Amino acid sequence: MKLIFVGPSLHGAEVHVPSGIELRPPAAKGDVFRAVEEGADVIGLIDGYFEATAAVWHKEVLHALSAGVRVFGAASIGALRAAECAAFGMTGVGAIYEAYASGHLEDDSEVALLHAPRELGYAPLSEPLVNVRATLKHLLKADLIAEHQFRTLIETAASVFYKERTWKTILAAAALSPDERTHISELVRMFRVDQKRIDAVALVRSVELEAGVRSKEPRAWEFSPTSYFRGLAT
Repeated sequence: MKLIFVGPSLHGAEVHVPSGIELRPPAAKGDVFRAVEEGADVIGLIDGYFEATAAVWHKEVLHALSAGVRVFGAASIGALRAAECAAFGMTGVGAIYEAYASGHLEDDSEVALLHAPRELGYAPLSEPLVNVRATLKHLLKADLIAEHQFRTLIETAASVFYKERTWKTILAAAALSPDERTHISELVRMFRVDQKRIDAVALVRSVELEAGVRSKEPRAWEFSPTSYFRGLAT
């Protein structure tokens, strides 16, 4: 059985999800553990909850890996957990994972965003900082914005609370002239980079290509359940 925990990161993506892959809502504490107990052989972790409920535990990921389940992570909390658990066999996918794994990104808030409920397709309602960075880097590399504009917008975006961070609020708060704001707003409209979506699509493809069986290869580490972990099963 293959399944992927995903929500806003895949919203609006034109990607074919094979019938053999089950899409589940963003993961919270206990969801990865339950998926393993239900017989999942391949798990893709993209989106997850973290504020109103406890986030996916690292211990759940380690439990899955110790059971031979292949676990992929990308785009959001999946990229974070993949960077943190790579040494134990979790596979990271995409640029956001690479940024966390290399230490270029450290803060969890880089991938945080506000989104609509399941009934509205988890539509993003704010802009995650990783997308802001990707978009501005693209504009800078293409010589469409200047270095000082890039720095100003990055610093401004980082200062805006994640639930309120949109390109409108970023540009309104940035120390730029009205003409600069208008020009950059148009550039963003034309060239916005949704890095979370790009990485989420890549994870779907990775899960699709992975054999749907648990690995029987021995690992160099041993999973040690704690009393807190045992509480997930009760």
